[in-house]
Amino acid sequence: QVQLVESGGGLVQAGGSLRLSCAGSGRTFSRLAINWFRQAPGKEREFVAGIRWSGGLTYYADSVKGRFTISRENAKNTVFLQMNSLKPEDTAVYYCSAADNIASMRDAYWGQGTQVTVSS
Repeated sequence: QVQLVESGGGLVQAGGSLRLSCAGSGRTFSRLAINWFRQAPGKEREFVAGIRWSGGLTYYADSVKGRFTISRENAKNTVFLQMNSLKPEDTAVYYCSAADNIASMRDAYWGQGTQVTVSS
């Protein structure tokens, strides 16, 4: 079992920044990928960014490349999503998940989500 808790969401103006955190506990992350997904009202959940815990390989959705950065802090079992140059279309509930592969929803563990709202 893996437990994930997100934090760091909020309201920010367009062009601003936020940093989301995902703190994990339970099963070791060493063989997992930690992903961020987001879901806007009326839309499907979509992949945002992911990182392999072992080795640190990262991958991003085209829509956030160059603006978002995913990183991890091994000692704290925590993954961060630094979001810069935010746009109104980034408004969504952001979810952290743990799965076997980057961008995978299969058999994933999920956090409760954190709301990000970007005003124009």
